[in-house]
Amino acid sequence: MARNRFDIDENLESPFDIKHFRRAMIYIRRQQKPMIIAFVLSALSAAISLSAPLIMQHVIDVTIPAKDALPLVGWSALLLVTIVVSVYLATIRSRMMTRVGQDIIFDIRSDLFRHLQQLPFKYYDDRPQGKILIRVVNYVNSVSDVLSNGIINFILEIVNLIFIAIFMFAVDVRLSFVILAGLPVFLSIMLLIKNKQRRAWQAVSNKSSNLNAYLQESISGIRVTQIFSRESHNEGIFTRLATNFRKEWITAVGFNTLIPFTVDNLATLVTTSIYLVGLLALNPADVTFGVIIAMSSYAARFWQPILNLSQLYNNFINAVAYLERIFETLDEPVTVNDVPDAKELPPIEGHVTFDDVTFAYDPGINILENLSFDIKAGESIALVGPTGAGKTTVVNLISRFYNLTGGKILIDGHNISQVTLKSLRSQMGIMLQDSFIFSGTILENIRYGRLDATEEEIIAAAKAVCADEFIREFEQGYQTEVNERGSKLSQGQRQLISFARTLLADPRILILDEATSSIDAKTERLLQQGLNELLKGRTSFIIAHRLSTVKNCDRIMYVSDKGIAECGSHDELMARRGLYYRLYTAQKMEA
Repeated sequence: MARNRFDIDENLESPFDIKHFRRAMIYIRRQQKPMIIAFVLSALSAAISLSAPLIMQHVIDVTIPAKDALPLVGWSALLLVTIVVSVYLATIRSRMMTRVGQDIIFDIRSDLFRHLQQLPFKYYDDRPQGKILIRVVNYVNSVSDVLSNGIINFILEIVNLIFIAIFMFAVDVRLSFVILAGLPVFLSIMLLIKNKQRRAWQAVSNKSSNLNAYLQESISGIRVTQIFSRESHNEGIFTRLATNFRKEWITAVGFNTLIPFTVDNLATLVTTSIYLVGLLALNPADVTFGVIIAMSSYAARFWQPILNLSQLYNNFINAVAYLERIFETLDEPVTVNDVPDAKELPPIEGHVTFDDVTFAYDPGINILENLSFDIKAGESIALVGPTGAGKTTVVNLISRFYNLTGGKILIDGHNISQVTLKSLRSQMGIMLQDSFIFSGTILENIRYGRLDATEEEIIAAAKAVCADEFIREFEQGYQTEVNERGSKLSQGQRQLISFARTLLADPRILILDEATSSIDAKTERLLQQGLNELLKGRTSFIIAHRLSTVKNCDRIMYVSDKGIAECGSHDELMARRGLYYRLYTAQKMEA
């Protein structure tokens, strides 16, 4: 549970290796055709541009000494053509790779979102939302260029180096070795900083994730922050997290800038050496001024791909840190999933059996132990008891949001672990404590769980839970736009809309977790009238701290000490004068 904090770095469960990058090639291969075309265009552009120094050498050594203006104009025009064609081909390639990069982003992000939709509740229990969000948005953006332009550019720069080397040695072998003399120094520096650079960018990834997690948490809880005047204190926390991020970023960028700094200085030294060797050490008869100019141009061109490769290496090291996080998420096991031979759950009556059920969120800390009970189809069951006793856990297990530690749960005799999740949950109506409202219209929110519902059916469900009246008071009625989490609605209104959404699905098993906790007494009485009809013929589990709302349930189960401490009707439990009696009496006295 330590990861469920914004100020704790996430340690990778597995280090990066080359298998991860080969795995990333799956997304690259999907864009194979446009990438090949882009590579061909890049190669043509590079080859054409490499002819420029040869043209310049010929002009300096032959055309200008001949003092013939017409050939000079021709060679100048040819030089201009090479520049224009090279730029044009590079532009087409750039546009193609922009689309390829966006397609790769789309594929990775779609896979991440699809996987996140399948992960169990426990995954989200253990992580701040901000640390999940940053992987889907920021990290995917960060790796897309490496997986598209980076691959092509890497191959292209290698080809460029080969071409440049061929041209260099064709012009002058001795000066070519002068140009190559700086390579051992460059490679030594690269090897020295490689591991430190990767660790530095992993640290940046951690601090960025922490900062994003706290920012998301602060925005979600802004009302509580302002109520308790925590602005200054929270600003201090944010400053600390932002300072940590800035510190790690500066360290990582320091390693990045070391490489181009090295390349630039080596290129300058090599170019200076060409002039020194060419003018002072070699025979002027063998090395003309045009050859020196051409070789100095090739030296700049030779070290430019080296610089580009070093930048690609920097980007790759950065991307490695993000790929590790992305693949860690994609590799997160879907522990609550259909078993290989899972069957469709047929239409149910609603007979629920807990058979020796044991459950723990964390290993060794059982919330429920050896719990057994049998609920007949159509019964209404209230779950009451102290906070944290396991009431919500019981209904979560019926819906199979978590896997059991031991025992089994049967619905109409079918083990729910052996049926498909969709066929199980589609026959349940579940309203959890958090009445989540999605951005969109009120009508779309009610229809969320049953997309084929007609407007008449939606209105009927809203009327049944007493939501129709307040909905029609809005100027746009059911077409009223609401914000994410329903910030423009009262808590009671959000719960009524969520209740209508649940009832519209016409479930055989109805689960209500504190469904009426934020509804005023008058609305609750009206709602109870509709519920009495809707609960007929359905198995229902109702969690409520306000015991007056569950007096009429067929059975009341008092959840305590990892099991059911008491079970019976309201009158039976009151007659026993046990735990339920004391709880009910205490509430009556408080009222």
